[in-house]
Amino acid sequence: MPGFSQANELPAWKSLMDHHDKLGRGMVLKAEFEKDPERFQKFSRTFKNDAEGSEILFDFSKNFLTEDTLPLLVKLAKEANVEQLRDDMFKGEKINFTEDRAVYHVALRNTKNDPMQVDGKSVVEEVNGVLEHMKEFSEQIRSGEWKGYSGKPIDTIINIGIGGSDLGPVMVSEALKPYGKEGMKLHFVSNIDGTHIAEALKDSNPETTLFLIASKTFTTAETTTNANTAKKWFLEKAPDEKAIAKHFVALSTNEKEVEKFGIDTKNMFGFADWVGGRYSVWSAIGLSVCLYIGYENFHQFLAGANAMDRHFRETPLEQNIPVLGGLLSVWYSDFFGAQTHLVAPFDQYMHRFPAYLQQLSMESNGKAITRSGDYVKYTTGPILFGEPATNAQHSFFQLLHQGTKLIPADFIMAAESHNPVEGNLHQRMLASNFFAQSEALMIGKTPDTVKAEGAPEGLVPHKVFLGNRPTTSILAQKITPSTLGALIAYYEHLTFTEGAIWNINSFDQWGVELGKVLAKNIGKELDQSGKVDGHDSSTNGLINAFKQRSGGA
Repeated sequence: MPGFSQANELPAWKSLMDHHDKLGRGMVLKAEFEKDPERFQKFSRTFKNDAEGSEILFDFSKNFLTEDTLPLLVKLAKEANVEQLRDDMFKGEKINFTEDRAVYHVALRNTKNDPMQVDGKSVVEEVNGVLEHMKEFSEQIRSGEWKGYSGKPIDTIINIGIGGSDLGPVMVSEALKPYGKEGMKLHFVSNIDGTHIAEALKDSNPETTLFLIASKTFTTAETTTNANTAKKWFLEKAPDEKAIAKHFVALSTNEKEVEKFGIDTKNMFGFADWVGGRYSVWSAIGLSVCLYIGYENFHQFLAGANAMDRHFRETPLEQNIPVLGGLLSVWYSDFFGAQTHLVAPFDQYMHRFPAYLQQLSMESNGKAITRSGDYVKYTTGPILFGEPATNAQHSFFQLLHQGTKLIPADFIMAAESHNPVEGNLHQRMLASNFFAQSEALMIGKTPDTVKAEGAPEGLVPHKVFLGNRPTTSILAQKITPSTLGALIAYYEHLTFTEGAIWNINSFDQWGVELGKVLAKNIGKELDQSGKVDGHDSSTNGLINAFKQRSGGA
């Protein structure tokens, strides 16, 4: 795979090292704002979402940036061939070279029907065909035309999947709950822990429940086990196996296994091998979302992402919002030693957004080998975490303000709430915290200020805030399907930019394989009676203790 073997060998990286040494911890954000009244205008960018005519403001001004920093970061992106790799992705080239696959989730949201090809073959028709199938099916379910085995309409959806087949649909359906069909219940089952499926089934009626089995191969262990448990539960009440066709749908490409399970292949929604799991919510994997919010809203969700795709593809790097976000992440990880990154949505509906981004970021860039096969000589993927604010302020924000770690943070908020209760009092209080937290993290509180407030001498050090903690503030008009699509695509392309600069393959995930293989072997041992002795003493001891306590094989 072409590319530099190490990012730190690039001339721009070395220039940034020199720049950082001069800037270093000596840069005081509060002072930078005092020196330059135009700082906000210089370092903020506005994304114009042509999918719905709205805007999203990205304020990068509270970051460790000067007018000298930005050109150096942009130079790094150019030297790392970010533009070439980006263009190759949009052309359908096989940039996931370890699996010999294109990375073409952008084709799933090609709402303007631009020509898009893989291996010289257009993918537009196939993508549109699946979308048309999703539209037809969702309209049948939502209208009540589709009936269960007893003639009753469907009112409960249970999506069974794991990883990208779960995290994306869960997050999007929660974030877009205001657009959901009234009276429709949604359950998402991913964990192999029997509690997860048991709780979903407890809240469901087999006569009115539709199961979506989301697995590309239809062989994922957790998903097929949960699916078979659901099938057994269903058949205990259903008149016969023919009823499965009315209540089970496959989001898969393995026709043989789907048919074997008993699902009518007419109710099978496929997607190509160039759709990675963590990018699959745009595909048939998003059927639960489509059923819940309706096809028109789902289409707007795709259109918002497509608008961000166009911005990422067509905008010069200096103004390119996802590129700037990715460059800042590299800047903090590799030059300031930051190991973590916080994403805090000031929106309760987006409470699963950080969990979704964890997979996107850490599965993509949790790599230590460059595209040329060498071990990296710098830090890659940050540990991403987050919870909705203001709850997060009352749990872990203490560490941000007065801890010893540098934690860059993204704060996300919409000006307009879906629930403007009490004359919009709640939204104004939320907004006051959104603005105050980024300001407080930046300006801190000096000993003199603490003394002036009358604090006893012994308490002064405890009440001092060092400040100078960087944040990016993202302000949307409202969290609509289109806006959410754009925000997800922003983080996708940010993650892409990080990986391109670090010269790693952001699109495979070999790190999840070893545990799966070992689990299969141990699973066989758990099915057999007697003690095991084929592992290290710790693993042997734990397995044997479990067998004893759980009643053996």
